[in-house]
Amino acid sequence: MSETVIAFANDHAAVDYRQPLMAAVEKAGYTVLDLGTGATASVDYPDYAKAMADALSEGRASRGILICGTGIGISIAANRFSHVRAALCHSTTDARLSRQHNDANVLALGARTLGPETAMDCVHTFLNTDFEGGRHKRRVDKMS
Repeated sequence: MSETVIAFANDHAAVDYRQPLMAAVEKAGYTVLDLGTGATASVDYPDYAKAMADALSEGRASRGILICGTGIGISIAANRFSHVRAALCHSTTDARLSRQHNDANVLALGARTLGPETAMDCVHTFLNTDFEGGRHKRRVDKMS
């Protein structure tokens, strides 16, 4: 599994929203695995959550970023898979704690509910925060 590959997947609500986030991730030195969609035609977010889950389980990416209109549906769909810990975040505090306490491997964002600057800050925080382990590891182990 490559620690430098970050997978992105989104539905039609986030087509324009994802581009600056992917560019920032690449600028930070990561490789982006684009799982789509790049089109504005209506698609089903569970299909893109599954694509993310597959990329993680196959080792094509170490972490991922999912985006739909609110982030709710795509995070629910992603968390159906036992190896995915998708955290819907609305602030850098959420993003930091999702990594430190929950070892989240997927960040979920809402394109219609979160401003682009806050989303960018959440992505940066998510990628630059380590899991604390300790008492949190015991809890995370119970989720898998």
